[in-house]
Amino acid sequence: MKSTSAEKSEKPLQWWQLSLLGVACTIGTGFFLGSSIAISMAGPAVLLSFALAALGTYFVFEALAKMTIADPDKGSFCSYAKKAYGRWAGFSSGWVYWSSEMLIIGSQMTALSIFSRFWFPGIPLWIFACIYAALGLLVILAGSKGFDRIENVLAVLKIAAILMFIILAILALFGMFGNGTEQQTIPRTYDAIFPNGIKGLLPSLIYGFYGFGGIEIMGLLAIRLKDKTEAATSGKVMLFVLGAIYIISIGLALILVSSTTISTDESPFVTALNVYHIRYVQDIFNGVFIIAGFSTMVASLFAVIRILVTLAKDKDAPALLAKKTKKDIAFPAIILTTVGIIVSIILSLVMPGRMYEYITTAAGLMLLYNWFFILGSYGRLSELTTMDQIKRFVGFILILLAVLGTLFHSTSRPGFFVSFLFVIIISLATLIMRHFWKKPKQSSGTLFTKLK
Repeated sequence: MKSTSAEKSEKPLQWWQLSLLGVACTIGTGFFLGSSIAISMAGPAVLLSFALAALGTYFVFEALAKMTIADPDKGSFCSYAKKAYGRWAGFSSGWVYWSSEMLIIGSQMTALSIFSRFWFPGIPLWIFACIYAALGLLVILAGSKGFDRIENVLAVLKIAAILMFIILAILALFGMFGNGTEQQTIPRTYDAIFPNGIKGLLPSLIYGFYGFGGIEIMGLLAIRLKDKTEAATSGKVMLFVLGAIYIISIGLALILVSSTTISTDESPFVTALNVYHIRYVQDIFNGVFIIAGFSTMVASLFAVIRILVTLAKDKDAPALLAKKTKKDIAFPAIILTTVGIIVSIILSLVMPGRMYEYITTAAGLMLLYNWFFILGSYGRLSELTTMDQIKRFVGFILILLAVLGTLFHSTSRPGFFVSFLFVIIISLATLIMRHFWKKPKQSSGTLFTKLK
């Protein structure tokens, strides 16, 4: 699937613009809230989790960027999996990604609704969920220019919020807000840094990777770069900036308050500043959470719609989903996604809290399964140097540790088994589809072609 006239009508991007869009697609509630869960597991060693996750994420994105440079394809990782391993890989990679993102969109809308009720407690959650879903779809309907503008603005706001916390934390360390209610300490011993040992560090890795989830969307956007050779530079800058501000901000939070003080029900940044009784901290960060969640929700909507179009063009989804208007808007794919959103909203509101948390965790794991496909495809489609092979191997190991690490903690363990169940279901669907793919085209075609 090479560039089409519709695609060429999209505004070309400079490398720094792709970096900014990458920030918008990446910083979300997974970092602002998920980091507190990681801290509860690993303590101060969570900084190592985020550093390792940044390294692993870079190796995956570098592989994706180099494949994009060599063979620009609008289907990105999904198309590369198909070229590397065959049709089954493209089909399963695409549908694993679509399923995981739809579940994540549902959880994001639920989180957005809960944050909104902080200010408007009397309004039902489902009303907020519907409002955010409608706003997200409007951004998508505005086309690539509208998507770029909204995401760029939200990216700047999210970076500004993190920098604001860093500045406030530094001022607090110098006593500008008084002494607070806790004594500031820097852990120096092994037991202080690794309070739960390696068994605490391993399950926290998944939350480190959550903080960088979104590089797949950068891969889908990289096709719009003016100079495709700058794809790797764009990712390198984005990940370096994010890695630095993530580690600095979490590190400051852990200096201001003990890791044992941080609750999984509250952002560590809010907890750290609350001890100094700074006015409006809760309101400011509540607004930041809404901005972050909405931004990543819109990015997910963009990604699932593009993947549906890719699957339809490859005859791995109903051909109707590939149809677009003259303004390059895929209405059938948007309608199907809207149906998925409605189902996600219902599931998120009627399921017991922990059960939906497990499914959301599973969705995050399924994203990492696709990262395996990216590294695998890279090895098959590219001629690798010795250093490339080492990076690819280290990337595999780090992702594998993040996936298996979920088995070491009761919070994330159910998510592993739920993700495994989803993979089994999609694998069975792939086996069924292979039966139709083997049939002669003139006599039957594929099952999805029949659904035209």
